[in-house]
Amino acid sequence: MGSYITGSCTPTNTKISLSLFFLLVGVASAQLSSTFYGTSCPNALSTIKSAVDSAVSKEARMGASLLRLHFHDCFVNGCDASVLLDDTANFTGEKTAGANANSLRGFDVIDTIKSQLESLCPKVVSCADILTVAARDSIVALGGLTYTVPLGRRDSTTASLSAANSNIPAPTLNLSALITAFSNKGFTAKELVALSGSHTIGQARCTTFRTRLYNEANINASFATSLKSSCPTSGGDNNLSPLDVTSPTSFDNAYFTNLVSQKGLLHSDQQLFSGGSTDSQVNAYVSNPATFRTDFANAMIKMGNLSPLTGTNGQIRTNCRKVN
Repeated sequence: MGSYITGSCTPTNTKISLSLFFLLVGVASAQLSSTFYGTSCPNALSTIKSAVDSAVSKEARMGASLLRLHFHDCFVNGCDASVLLDDTANFTGEKTAGANANSLRGFDVIDTIKSQLESLCPKVVSCADILTVAARDSIVALGGLTYTVPLGRRDSTTASLSAANSNIPAPTLNLSALITAFSNKGFTAKELVALSGSHTIGQARCTTFRTRLYNEANINASFATSLKSSCPTSGGDNNLSPLDVTSPTSFDNAYFTNLVSQKGLLHSDQQLFSGGSTDSQVNAYVSNPATFRTDFANAMIKMGNLSPLTGTNGQIRTNCRKVN
């Protein structure tokens, strides 16, 4: 043992050294890297960006939809594109989960990107990486801060409806439950607040905020009145309202300003500013939009690193909707 430490190489120690070397190389090669497609598909990132920019320019809401796809993917057994798998006769995916059914969208944009990349570099770029990059490019397209995305995720061969139903935070959650849901994925309360700022873009269905609209006291009266025509007490479940009433298609800090004015659309939104432990963080983001943008970008990178499949785990799907 002593001779190994000092560098003397008996045959046994050589074997140990080599096995350690290959173990370390294996570990290193299984890590995500921002240059992962540098030689195998050098135009991958520009291809994704062009497609996202085109989709968002046609419909600004698509930026929020693509960001949400990534979130709903990563919170269910990691960022492995399981959310994209269609149901089949003998397989149930995640698309019919409570948080996803009739609301998750953007699958067609991902399909377009995937088919373009399969033409460029067949069987190289994963659907999981496409989702991660498309989320970042969506944020940038709507005015958010860019950030470097580590790459090299691989695609799952399974999905979990039950995990999707239990792991994606519901809009009805109170602050303590939100903090727990995010803590379960390794996020701090501060990161919960930062990531919730994604609701500065996008829209929600009447069914997700009707209870708040008609039963909660901590809601701005004129704001509530303005919503009731498109969200009646019954009917109109799928009618949409913007999560950020001030600037629904700009990635800014208006979401937090709205919370201070009691104009959070979802119950879970307003919970972040309701006399609890996260009020101070909301106020900080109102005062300093640059801090929000930076914190959000860092939290997105962290979310993109949730339990990725790397190395030889998983596969590179040729069609994001089905296993090879």
